[in-house]
Amino acid sequence: MISRIAGKLIEKKEQSVILEVSGLFYEVIVPLPVLERLEETTDAEGRIHLITYHYIQIGPASGAPILIGFINEIERDFFLQFIKVSGIGPRAAVKALDKPIGEVTRAIEDGDLKYLQTLSGIGAQRAKEIVAKLQGKIGKFGLVRDKKNFVRPISRSDWQEEALAILLQLQYKRQEAQEMIDKALERAGDVKSAEELLNEIYKQRVKANGSTF
Repeated sequence: MISRIAGKLIEKKEQSVILEVSGLFYEVIVPLPVLERLEETTDAEGRIHLITYHYIQIGPASGAPILIGFINEIERDFFLQFIKVSGIGPRAAVKALDKPIGEVTRAIEDGDLKYLQTLSGIGAQRAKEIVAKLQGKIGKFGLVRDKKNFVRPISRSDWQEEALAILLQLQYKRQEAQEMIDKALERAGDVKSAEELLNEIYKQRVKANGSTF
């Protein structure tokens, strides 16, 4: 059982990293907040250190070993609680935990189903199951001090590019338009189209500046 791993970062993917350890290359799946904080684990020799959850993913004819990485044991412990929810396996949990642990914990403790449905792959029924299974049992994780500078990485999807093009047509400078998009995505992580993104930008500018621009 592999409980920790330390190695040179070779490649960073959308939801995993490749680490070189003594000439061997390991792919470690990581939740989004972990991917954004890898530098916290770097030692003087430039190696990345991760706490891991190691399991075997069983397929039709064989099993494949899977490593999931975390910054610390608190994050791993929360993950272990999260996968106790019926229907949430390790890979689904990694995908769903795309926001800081403290935020997710507080949503569970408050029974905030709307927030939980903003997690990737979590629908209304699954959100209810999460609350039913974990509420009142994970309060300690709500004490985690989330990084205030955590920013969701922006994937350059077609609809984001479409929104950027429209803002440029509306005479906003590229840097200003991109900052507006980034801030909107930080506030509303469930946005999935150019129209929704532009509506979010508009609402926030009206809120900040009153009834007019």
